[in-house]
Amino acid sequence: MAIYAVGDIQGCLKPLKRLLKTAGFQWGADTLWVVGDIVNRGPDSLKALRYLYRHRADVVCVLGNHDLHLLAVANGLRKADADDTLDKILKAPDRDELLHWLRHRPLIHSAGNYTMAHAGIPPIWTVEEAHSRAAEVESALRGSEWRKFLARMYGNAPAGWSDDLTGHRRLRVIANYFTRMRFIYADGRLDLKSKGKTADKGAVPWFAHKGFARADNRLSGRKIIFGHWAALQGKVKHKNLIALDTGCVWGGKLSMCRLLEDGSDEGKEKWFSCRCRKGR
Repeated sequence: MAIYAVGDIQGCLKPLKRLLKTAGFQWGADTLWVVGDIVNRGPDSLKALRYLYRHRADVVCVLGNHDLHLLAVANGLRKADADDTLDKILKAPDRDELLHWLRHRPLIHSAGNYTMAHAGIPPIWTVEEAHSRAAEVESALRGSEWRKFLARMYGNAPAGWSDDLTGHRRLRVIANYFTRMRFIYADGRLDLKSKGKTADKGAVPWFAHKGFARADNRLSGRKIIFGHWAALQGKVKHKNLIALDTGCVWGGKLSMCRLLEDGSDEGKEKWFSCRCRKGR
């Protein structure tokens, strides 16, 4: 059995299928890790969601910001954006079944020597702390008042973590760290306005934060798999990072990495990619 991790699909089903075929991926034998953002902006959001749901026994998927956005829009808690491509999901006869499955996906997943989260692991937390924080949001999403969480999820405040945070403010900042993080200030606050490769003064990529260097010692060689940041084009100069968002939906590539395979050593990943044009 092999484990493959794929970057942000965002409704680009045809490139995903081509990539799986190229890699020799076998449903029923191999496992596919999906780094979040299954849907939105691409041409086949409904088909992509159905495809992964159909193969859910072999899929491990963490939630991305577009997945959470879909849940909020579908429940009337947020208006769709002009460039969303979610209409077919919202009108689908099986939408409730699909969205129930999506709502029960985690924010973080660890196995073997790897940990996966959509935007990465906040450098202010250890992996163990990250799992504990993520569990709070996962519990809110799966509980009886999950709609209240989604209704209060949007917003940039608070910008940083504090152990004293409670209620929806605490859950919001946790969700922002896991699904929207790119740049971060020295004190751990998120810069949620900057995108691309440039940031507000004083903010650095989360993996360049001094806390991440200290966390490296606690990670003990653990590798972090993340997506969300297409501008990086998968290029991060750090031995313990695997950046998978290479901007398929924006005319870049869909990228996938084989992580583990029986009889092979961990850490010897093999990369596959498929060039895309408008999600095709």
